[in-house]
Amino acid sequence: MELNTGSTAFMLVASALVMLMTPGLAFFYGGLVSRSNVVSVMMQSFASIAWTTFLWIAIGYSLTFSGDWMGIIGNLDNAFLRGVSLTEITSSGIPLLIFIAYQMMFAIITPALITGAFVGRIRFGAYMIFLTAWLLFVYFPIAHMVWGGGLFSQWEVLDFAGGTVVHAIAGFAALASVLFLGRRKTVKDTAHNLPFVALGTALLWFGWFGFNAGSELQVDAITTLAFLNTQIAAAIAALTWLIISWVRIKKPSFVGLLIGAVAGLVAITPAAGFVTPGVAILFGIIASLGCYGAVEFRRNKSFDDALDVWAVHGIGGVLGVIFLGIFASLAANPDGANGLIFGNFSFFGFEVLSVAIAILWSFVFTYAALWVINKFTPVRVKHEEEDPGLDILLHGEEAYIHD
Repeated sequence: MELNTGSTAFMLVASALVMLMTPGLAFFYGGLVSRSNVVSVMMQSFASIAWTTFLWIAIGYSLTFSGDWMGIIGNLDNAFLRGVSLTEITSSGIPLLIFIAYQMMFAIITPALITGAFVGRIRFGAYMIFLTAWLLFVYFPIAHMVWGGGLFSQWEVLDFAGGTVVHAIAGFAALASVLFLGRRKTVKDTAHNLPFVALGTALLWFGWFGFNAGSELQVDAITTLAFLNTQIAAAIAALTWLIISWVRIKKPSFVGLLIGAVAGLVAITPAAGFVTPGVAILFGIIASLGCYGAVEFRRNKSFDDALDVWAVHGIGGVLGVIFLGIFASLAANPDGANGLIFGNFSFFGFEVLSVAIAILWSFVFTYAALWVINKFTPVRVKHEEEDPGLDILLHGEEAYIHD
């Protein structure tokens, strides 16, 4: 295959954009939490950048994209990139090394998403053990099943940029983690630093163009479709959430606008390259309605998902996959599929079944992993240790120092 320099340059930029999303997530979460937990939640995201990079190069890429065992996981033939040609060009005309780097950025951000759920409760050492186990037993297998030639890809399941592989499994892992850890001693739902939240949203939104458009792995008409659909869904979802919150609380909420945008970005992720721009508008509306409803449901129940990771990423990701199964169109992407509205019941069924299996496994493994880890080292801080915040307790550092 001949090197396509245009696609290669684009994928280098797209990889950098996706990498930027994890620091963006750190600012987004850092602004939403209390001032005494800013360092801890931001550090969890940056720790994922460092540790997941090593784990991906060591065995993650190989387990995801090398070989196949029962449709569930790859093998270790390419561990530490052994046997990977430094000059190999993929079928899309980009160097294989860029593909490896691009997929690594997805592996980095996915477990970092979970951290917004258990803010102020988890010990850093336990988190690092959990991060390792979750990547090995949840992310790598699910990514292999969808994108690496595993079971779901054999079912011809579509997931353009990670509705199942990234958001749905992270969201339901978040739900399992907070059910295991329990509620915080003092629950605070007020963001302490709105500029941080806005900055984080801007970085996420900006990076998402690399996340979605880059998932075509080359520059063509589908790349531009995914790019446009990403913007449409985010903007419409932001407006929808703003209107809903304005009607309910009688004031236009800036945080609501920002969270709505993220919900729209999540929902369009699996479908960005498979639906028309008109349908992307519908995705934005559905995302805000569904995720807002999930936030309200969480508030009325006893589980303490601090930053609504389950509501936005879990429910948003699942809705995106379901509505992809309904609205996918060969007119949008000839390499995709027609959805339920075109009479393709089997495609819709496999989309729903695949995401159901993925979220169930993520939920069950997350709860079990935390239970096992807790047998060897305490996962949760004590209630009395929550008061000063984890920044001082665990890290001896503060986000704000007042002389």
